Amino acid sequence: MDSFKLNGKTALVLGIANRWSIAYAIADLLQEHGVRLVVTYQNERIGAEVRKLTSDWSNILYLPCELTDDAQIDAVFAQIKAEVGQLNHLIHCIAFADRAELQGEFRKISRSGFHTAMDISAYSLIAVAQRAAPLMPADQSSILTLTYMASARVVPNYNVMALAKAALENSVRYLANDLGPLGIRVNAISAGPVKTASARAITGFSDMLKQHAERAPLRRNITVEEVGKTALYLCSDLASGVTGTVQFVDAGYHILGI
Repeated sequence: MDSFKLNGKTALVLGIANRWSIAYAIADLLQEHGVRLVVTYQNERIGAEVRKLTSDWSNILYLPCELTDDAQIDAVFAQIKAEVGQLNHLIHCIAFADRAELQGEFRKISRSGFHTAMDISAYSLIAVAQRAAPLMPADQSSILTLTYMASARVVPNYNVMALAKAALENSVRYLANDLGPLGIRVNAISAGPVKTASARAITGFSDMLKQHAERAPLRRNITVEEVGKTALYLCSDLASGVTGTVQFVDAGYHILGI
């Protein structure tokens, strides 16, 4: 028996950029378990890479989407409704901040940098959730996003992204409460540092990886595949009673006091 019970379900995955991205690892596992995927891309350059990466997957619907443009978001969900009919899972793997805001002193965050990080990394979850909800059948649907423990603790150079992740986690709680009566679950995975293209934009990221591996209870770093497996669980019927939570996948690093 397939405990995950995902065969025949549909999922929208936002944020695949390359083969090292967490979004790719999640999408790969979902399609292996029989989920039909809708995959968005920001522009044609990224779209070409996404199609290349997923060329051996079947029945994929590819759609362009710039998440700062409400008209494009509306168009994506209109096309999903027309071509897929319903949506069981929404996988939000979106985060962005200007590189200049991910280094140096926190107090020097710019107003424009703050707005950019909040809009793309936090508000985008709300924007897609409000449009996804009408397409999601009760008790068969979930929304999942990605966060990091800098939302609650000081991590050097994470700066403006820490603020965005804090807003994102609170959005998870409010969305879980809002959508719970509709039978839609909303959760987040707090992944430890992992080698993705976006993570490398953070100043001192290599030192962060080294410290994490030395100090985490499991004495190692995590992999994108481990995040993908946790996402599979949270999307599945095995997590039918789980909502509004932040699930850590960080080799236990979050339990440390010093």
